[in-house]
Amino acid sequence: MGPKITKLKNNIEFAYKKNKNTPRVAFYLNFSLNKPVFEPGVYSLMVRLFIQGTKNRTAQQLSEELDKYAIEFSVELKLDYVKFKFVCLNEDFEKAIEIFTDIIKNTTFDEFEKERIKLEGEIIAELDSPRAKIIDSYYKNIYEGHNYGYTNTVILENLKNINRQDVVDAYRNILLNSKKVAVFVGDLDFEKVDDILERNLGDIAESVENLPVLPKPVLENAKTVEVIQQDLNQAHIIKGWSVSTVDSNDFAAISLLNIILGASGLSSRLFLELRDKKGLAYVVRSAYDVARLAANFSIYIATEPNNIETSLKGFDEEIEKIKNIPVSEEELENAKNNLFGKWAFISETNSQQANWLAHYGIMGFGFDFHEKTVERIKKVSVDDIKECANKYFNDKYVLSILRP
Repeated sequence: MGPKITKLKNNIEFAYKKNKNTPRVAFYLNFSLNKPVFEPGVYSLMVRLFIQGTKNRTAQQLSEELDKYAIEFSVELKLDYVKFKFVCLNEDFEKAIEIFTDIIKNTTFDEFEKERIKLEGEIIAELDSPRAKIIDSYYKNIYEGHNYGYTNTVILENLKNINRQDVVDAYRNILLNSKKVAVFVGDLDFEKVDDILERNLGDIAESVENLPVLPKPVLENAKTVEVIQQDLNQAHIIKGWSVSTVDSNDFAAISLLNIILGASGLSSRLFLELRDKKGLAYVVRSAYDVARLAANFSIYIATEPNNIETSLKGFDEEIEKIKNIPVSEEELENAKNNLFGKWAFISETNSQQANWLAHYGIMGFGFDFHEKTVERIKKVSVDDIKECANKYFNDKYVLSILRP
């Protein structure tokens, strides 16, 4: 049974799904990001400040109250939206919404300076990890000149230029000019939930009807970037291409191409060829990373520094194979089953289901996106895989290498 879709009086799209006999409910509220470029770091700081106090509660009081009722609350920044969520016991839903609403409406952003210093420290610590460093380099380059490319190193450079008012203004802009999507999953009656939401959230700024038309990142030509780190005992490589996102007919085929090449663990081609047969890799995998305006397909390997050239040659060989030799029907069928299995695994709990529904809603994919995509995946043929490989694995790529 699919979710019931309605709207709150302020035009917020609301998806309600009843899962009987579950003791905890999940509630998500997503706000679209509608400005192509706020300064790097403004949103990252903003999401950290929501649990640092409101007009009615200090940070300490917030923390104690959330603990007392065992409410898991969090705010997360995505490339295209801000995600507010909580999970609580069925009987505490009304209390949780009251605290949630206080955070949404009355956050003071007063702990700005303390959080700015903490964020700076956390980014520096994170960039100590070679894997984080190579991913940062890759995304900064494949989405250069676009806010999708605001990676940790870009944010770090700009943090000192941000003040509290920037954050206040950014949030006000989101509140006033965003598409808003709410999702409830759990064992409470629709009328009760709808009534509680109308009373608490019905007076926040109206949701805009359509997502904004924003500039898309474009990769004009190939880029190779080397990052040197002295004390490294292994090399990290990412090679990636700009590919179509969800609104393309190729979405299903690229998703399966990813599973076949490197996202199905021990049975993927890259793992079997580069790790098992050639002994090149500690870790090797591929990823299809999808945002609303753009997507990229990447291959990652961690290997001995003297294996960099051999690894790149291995990448090329596997890409050539999939471009020229049709995958077998059996391999394609296994990839489909693997993907369906993964999806089932990440949508077991109320919170996971609410998360996906809210994601599909705010991205403009439609709440029935999952069902439609399953049908699209089933129809993908051997020829579709080959066609996609030839279309997207071209000579416009970003290659990032981290070496000692």
